[in-house]
Amino acid sequence: MPRWLLPESISDILPSEARKVEDLRRRLLDLFRGYGYELVMPPLLEYIDALLTGTGGDLDLRTFKLVDQLSGRTLGLRADMTPQVARIDAHLLGREGVVRLCYAGSVLHTRPAGVYAGREPLQVGAEIYGHAGLEADLEAIELTIESLRLAGIPGVRLDLSHVGVLQALLAQAPGLSEAQLLPLLLAKDAPTLREWLEAARRDAADVVDPAVFAALLALPGFYGPAAGPDSVLARARRLLPDVPGLCAALDELERLAGSPVFSRYPDVDLSVDLADLRGYRYHSGVTFAAYVPGQADSVARGGRYDNVGRSFGRARPATGFSLELRELAGLMPDAPPATAVRAPWSDRPDVADAVARLRAAGEIVVQVLPGHEHEQQEFACDRELVEQGAGRWTVRPLAARGQA
Repeated sequence: MPRWLLPESISDILPSEARKVEDLRRRLLDLFRGYGYELVMPPLLEYIDALLTGTGGDLDLRTFKLVDQLSGRTLGLRADMTPQVARIDAHLLGREGVVRLCYAGSVLHTRPAGVYAGREPLQVGAEIYGHAGLEADLEAIELTIESLRLAGIPGVRLDLSHVGVLQALLAQAPGLSEAQLLPLLLAKDAPTLREWLEAARRDAADVVDPAVFAALLALPGFYGPAAGPDSVLARARRLLPDVPGLCAALDELERLAGSPVFSRYPDVDLSVDLADLRGYRYHSGVTFAAYVPGQADSVARGGRYDNVGRSFGRARPATGFSLELRELAGLMPDAPPATAVRAPWSDRPDVADAVARLRAAGEIVVQVLPGHEHEQQEFACDRELVEQGAGRWTVRPLAARGQA
C-alpha cells in the first residue's frame, strides 16, 4: 500500500472546497458574534476523564484514545467540542449570569457517523449558559435557522423533541434496559420494538403499568406537525399516560412550537418527533434537529444539557447547537471563482508599491512568474496591472487586449 494513502474516511480538502468551507466558517462566526457570542478555541486533545465528563458515555466509543508520554495518563482526541466549551464556562471563565460562547474546529471520530460521513468533521456551534428558560432554547433554534439561511439552504424542516417524555415513561418501568430500548426507538423499528417490549412485559408485568409499555411501543409514531388539532402534541396528550414529568415535557414543547419566533420563518417546516432521542443520556430537556431535502441525516442538531458543568465544579443551565461545516458547505451551490488582478512578476519598487496598494484595497493580485502566463489559476484574472509611462502603473480589463 502506498505510504501516502490516507486512512479510511479521512480526506484532504482541496482548494475550491476549502475556499467555500473557510468562507462559510468566517461568515457563521460573524453571525454568531452579531448575537453576542464570544469565540473560544479548546485544545484538540485532553485527559480522557475530563473530555468525557458529563457526556453520559455517549462519546466514549467515538473517541480516539492514546497515552501521554509525559504523564502516562490516557488522552482523548475530541469527538465533540460541546463538553469542552461547557468546561470553559464552568471552570475557567466562572462568570455569573448569561454567557454566550461559540467555536469552530476539527473533531475526530473512531467511526464515521453515517455512510457518507468522514471521521474528521469540521464542527461549528454556539452555546448559551446561565439561563434555564425556553428563551435560551428559542435563541439557539433561531440561530440554527439563521445559520442555514446564511448558507442559502432551502426547504429546512425543524424537528422538536424532549428527552423528558422518555424519562417520564422509564421512571415508571424499573429494570427496563435503556441501552437496548434506545436503538430501537431511534431506528423506528416497530416489529423489533414490539417483540422486545412484549418479552420485557412478560418479565416485568407485575411491576410495570401496561399503559407504559403501550406508550413506548407507540412512541415512534408520534411524529408530524407541531401545530393544529391533529398535531403530534395533541395526540400525545390524548394517548400517552398521565405520569409525572410527561405533561411538563409536552407543555415545554407546546410553548416552544407556539412561539412568535417561528412566524418570522414561514418557509421552515416545524415538526415534532418524540422518538428522536439521539444524545438522550447527555441532554436534559428540549432537543431539536434540522433536516433538508436530499439528506437522510440532520444538518444541524442541538438542545438543552443543563448541569453538565457540575462535573467541572459549577452546575449551569445550558443549551446550544452544532453543525458540520464541510457537510453544510457541500449543500451550497458552487460560487464562481473570485476575480483577481494579474500582475507581472518584478522586484522593482514601483511594481511592489502598485501591488501593495491594490492588496491593501482588498484586491487579489496574482503575480505571474516568468513562463507561466497561461496556466490555470484558482482565481479568475479579469484585469491586469500594466505600466503606463516610467514607473506609473494602472489596472485595466484583460478584454482590452482581447484576452479571456
